[in-house]
Amino acid sequence: MDRVILHVDMDAFFAAVEVIDNPTLKGKAVIVGGTSERGVVATCSYEARKFGVKSAMPTYIAKEKCPHGVFIHPRHYRYEEISDEVFKILYAITDKVEPVSIDEAYLDITHLKDRPEVIASRIKYMVRKKLGLTISIGVSYNKFLAKLASDWNKPNGLKIITRDMVPKILFPLPLKKVHGLGEKSVKKLNNIGIFHVEQLYNLPKELFYDYFGKFGGEIYNRIRGEDNREVTVYRERKSVGRETTLKRNTLDKEELKVYIEDFAQDIEEYLLENNSSGKTVVLKLKTASFQNHTKSKTLNKYIYSKKDIFEAAWRILEALELKEEVRLIGVSLTSLKTNEEEQLTLF
Repeated sequence: MDRVILHVDMDAFFAAVEVIDNPTLKGKAVIVGGTSERGVVATCSYEARKFGVKSAMPTYIAKEKCPHGVFIHPRHYRYEEISDEVFKILYAITDKVEPVSIDEAYLDITHLKDRPEVIASRIKYMVRKKLGLTISIGVSYNKFLAKLASDWNKPNGLKIITRDMVPKILFPLPLKKVHGLGEKSVKKLNNIGIFHVEQLYNLPKELFYDYFGKFGGEIYNRIRGEDNREVTVYRERKSVGRETTLKRNTLDKEELKVYIEDFAQDIEEYLLENNSSGKTVVLKLKTASFQNHTKSKTLNKYIYSKKDIFEAAWRILEALELKEEVRLIGVSLTSLKTNEEEQLTLF
């Protein structure tokens, strides 16, 4: 018997949350991300996408494409709050949930008696009624096809891909739609005249290993509608962090210190809310030449307070010799654990 897998994807999630909290934004081109010229777009509403705005686009380009857009700085904790509510609904359906990110997940509902389309419709209804969000759901017999289906008719879509539909669905697709094919691989295939799945399908299996290395077998199977990956149940979060691109490059440690303090406050709020603590503080810097540098410090105790996080991160920065201006800074706390037996307190 085939498995029944759902892929749940919250539509333009960050932008949708902003509209929920501020209904006057409904119907407007909402663009969430770094609001300075050096920022990047995290996500945007479908109204903004009509003008060519998309995730990871530099903010200055987004402003050129959509000058009338409403640009909003991300509120990560608000998005996490709403995401938690969506996941509560998913876990009420089944405990076989694999979170992929803050706004998407796989569910294995093979064991449930109701028809898949009934369960998917129920999830969509519950999320819309409780939170005012639309979500798109793909239904199929494996993860690859379920994800493909969820993207089929966004927003607010519901698509089922059955085994007999596979050739008709897959063959016309551009290669970028195949999970596992990166931009470089697609470009390499395009250079030899292969643009669609049907063309790739007709290649001998040994060529897949030549083109894709050890993943060749997986790609070969996926374009035939086969994907044996299991839905992996929730794994406890092991890190929490924040980062930002600076308004201007700097070598001034005192200026960077302000960001570290803000990040430490955000991280403390998450830890207190989730009754967690961590042991390793990580400082991330990206230089003006886009080189990433990370330094970490593992402490001899678990910490959760803004004071401890800030002091550890600041000590790391103080010890560094900055030879090039910094354009991005981030702080994270890793090796997290849940404090099940004691109640955290600030006092």
